[in-house]
Amino acid sequence: MAPFLAAGPGLSVPDLHVVGLLFLGVAVAAGVAALSHEHDRAFSASLIYLAFGACAAVVIALFDLHWLDPVDDASVVERLAEFAVIVALFSTGLKLDRDLSWSGWSSVVRLLAIAMPLTIVAVAAFGAAIMGLSVAAAMVLAAALAPTDPVLAGDIGVGPPGEEDEREPNFAVTAEAGLNDGLAFPFVILGLFVAAHTDRSWVAEWVLADLLYAVVVGLGLGAAIGYGLGAVAVRLRRHDLLAPEYDGWLAIPAVLIVYGLTEVANGYGFLAAFAGGLAFRRYESDHELNARVHVGAEVAEKFAELSIVLLLGSMVTISGLAQPGWSGWLLVPLLLLVVRPLAVLVSLLGSGQPRGERLFLAWFGVRGIGSLYYVAFAVSVGTLGAENDVEVVWTAIACVLCSIVAHGVSGAPFARRWLG
Repeated sequence: MAPFLAAGPGLSVPDLHVVGLLFLGVAVAAGVAALSHEHDRAFSASLIYLAFGACAAVVIALFDLHWLDPVDDASVVERLAEFAVIVALFSTGLKLDRDLSWSGWSSVVRLLAIAMPLTIVAVAAFGAAIMGLSVAAAMVLAAALAPTDPVLAGDIGVGPPGEEDEREPNFAVTAEAGLNDGLAFPFVILGLFVAAHTDRSWVAEWVLADLLYAVVVGLGLGAAIGYGLGAVAVRLRRHDLLAPEYDGWLAIPAVLIVYGLTEVANGYGFLAAFAGGLAFRRYESDHELNARVHVGAEVAEKFAELSIVLLLGSMVTISGLAQPGWSGWLLVPLLLLVVRPLAVLVSLLGSGQPRGERLFLAWFGVRGIGSLYYVAFAVSVGTLGAENDVEVVWTAIACVLCSIVAHGVSGAPFARRWLG
């Protein structure tokens, strides 16, 4: 009788599933190494993630594998990006200790009330006039590209909670990223309303429900739930009903509860996630629980960033990058080098901030996961039309890819030059 063979004779083509697991293991190991010395390098860890994603894209193309498409599988991309953004927003709120006063937050208000609308108007005008997009699609693209990304902006923002050296520009870019991802939502909805209706019967509904109600409920309910969860967590700890070693895990259920309840109430969950983190931190801010919850949130945020940037890189194709055309690719340097810097510099006129700090804020308008979420959300709604969907999504991807590279490389040297 022939002996039992555990394997077939000779070499065989490896199972692609196993190869994928191997690749994922190497990518995660590289991510851990990148995060371990992130502040000692001249470039962001997101560049490493993007490079691994690009390698995956090459393999996918060579073997002609079926993989996610950012347009056809927009609903999947939307949900994955959604989780990464809400965790980052909650983590961002946990970092900020500054009192809620005009003097402390005036630069943030300027960025949100002046720079962001100026960016939306400029990009929308370019999209409609130069790119040939419909007015609705141009508005959606502009709203998606206006916010500073809370996921990727973490590399240049403030440090852990309780850090004494909370410099103004780092604080401003962190708080801006925490708020403007949620505040972009009404303008995305505005574009979708324009696409779906030929009359103006929807304007009052948009103003009352999507602008006023959803913003107020998002901020108010998020803050109330976040503060309540902080109070419950501290009290449970005092009665030894929560083990200290699991403090870090509390960030995930906390943000999911805040986000879920707010969305059920038809408020903006992104605003709630940030306000929830801010309020959670405010309940006995010096309690050891807060620092550990932040550590847990930041770890989850970083690995969500790794996952989404890997996914983004893996979805890139030559044909996809050709979709924006010359006009869409022209928007990339225009947005990063002209529109964002000028909008910020205009918003900070009369602020009294030093020139270096204003230049820092003008340059570091990082576009990232939030933009990817918004265009995927718009495609999932399905009112823009197939041709506009493709151009909007791939133009946003082009901006995000270039932002990750440009801001990832320039982060450390520019911060040293402008902030000392």
